[in-house]
Amino acid sequence: MRVLALESRRAVEIETLIRTRGGDAFVAPSMREIPLQNNVPAFAFMDRLLAGDFDMVIFLTGVGAKLLAQAIETRHPPGLFQEALREIAVVVRGPKPSGVMREWNVPVAAIAGEPNTWREVLAVTQGRPERSIAVQEFGRSSVELLDALRARGAEVTSVPVYQWELPEDTAPLRQAVHRLVGGEFDLVLFTAAVQLTHLLQIAEAEGVDVDAALRKIVVASIGPTTSEALREQGIPPDFEPSHPKMGILVTEALQQAPGILQLKG
Repeated sequence: MRVLALESRRAVEIETLIRTRGGDAFVAPSMREIPLQNNVPAFAFMDRLLAGDFDMVIFLTGVGAKLLAQAIETRHPPGLFQEALREIAVVVRGPKPSGVMREWNVPVAAIAGEPNTWREVLAVTQGRPERSIAVQEFGRSSVELLDALRARGAEVTSVPVYQWELPEDTAPLRQAVHRLVGGEFDLVLFTAAVQLTHLLQIAEAEGVDVDAALRKIVVASIGPTTSEALREQGIPPDFEPSHPKMGILVTEALQQAPGILQLKG
């Protein structure tokens, strides 16, 4: 199988996984993680947290939680943020932010389990009394979660921590869109929704339309959150792994892709 992967941070790892499982890999890093410069929302959030304005903070990612702490510590003493969190209800989405809270010795009031979408966060906070909520955002804003919490009557503050930008070297991504249109791939692996956003952005800049090409091949998504975002952008995934892990995605996608391609004709 000729496989396009758009992973950036773990590009070498995913290429190795594809090749050791018999795939022909082309990896085009599609994004870089950029901490927000002069993160005004983060500082405003910390000021309000210290003033007692929040009774709940929801952390959606472990990386985002750590970056938020780093931003805050440019203006406040180390440890003050964690100390403030211990005084309120902290909710986390999945194991990564949960692990960060353990490192910080911050008690967790509720953990949203798999498949770790905004719906699980909403379910795990159902019936709780807190009504002034801050949500640590990641990349794409979780508008559905924010709106649903507000529909319950909560006052919700979004705290964006980092954003995704195109990689400094877009040559592999530009090559990928032309190869995609040329029919050179059988399978594309998405490990984050923003990868599709950037793929479409580069395709537009190159003057090519990859939508039709993507519908002819197998589109594999790492999990429900990414799948939902892909559908919103008009590219419904054909496959999700049994667990949202990169190794399982590669293994199971390569196993299932030939049969899915055959059904696509």
